[in-house]
Amino acid sequence: MPRFRIPVIASEGWKYILFFGILGSLFLFFDPWFSNIVGLLCVLFAGFCFYFFRDPERTVPKTDDIICPADGTVLEVVTVEGEGYGVGRVIRIFMSVFDVHLQRAPVCGTVKSVRYLPGVFLDTRDPRAPFANENNSIMIQSPRGPVMVKQIAGLLARRIVCWVRENDELTTGDRIGLICIGSQVDLYVPSNVDILVKEGQKVVGGETVIGRWM
Repeated sequence: MPRFRIPVIASEGWKYILFFGILGSLFLFFDPWFSNIVGLLCVLFAGFCFYFFRDPERTVPKTDDIICPADGTVLEVVTVEGEGYGVGRVIRIFMSVFDVHLQRAPVCGTVKSVRYLPGVFLDTRDPRAPFANENNSIMIQSPRGPVMVKQIAGLLARRIVCWVRENDELTTGDRIGLICIGSQVDLYVPSNVDILVKEGQKVVGGETVIGRWM
């Protein structure tokens, strides 16, 4: 029989889980019915945070291919000639509130730059979101070429967390950041990459092979 394992929770999530869990418990001790309702809502939200900030282990493929940086659904795959990257391809991934919200390194290499840009908070399914929303770009120089992961805040997501800094050495699948609540992650790759995913496809961060060097 498999042993029960307590789910791993991202460190950023514990403050929300503890705050709403303790607050809800305090409200439940009072007699008024509205106090009990508030307490129950707080406890339920603490439970949601426990689910939302989960950090499951992933089996990273032993390959030189490019691995997906985030869980979610592929919005589109298009050619770009800018967006802070230059000429290449971009795979835009939408993360719903039910997806794991950690980002992982899609390749091994050195972090060449980390660039944060303030912005607005449009729904990440809005075509303007990648350009107008608050975002954080992580450029990674791999042995085969530069790859960039852009963390994009959304309508509900108002906090981007980045765990890497310039000159950090990364291994494929390393945790590099987190976005709180529904958001988007864009992956920029060179033109000499064969994209293996398509619009509408569900992908898993750290496991799905998203592209292959040609």
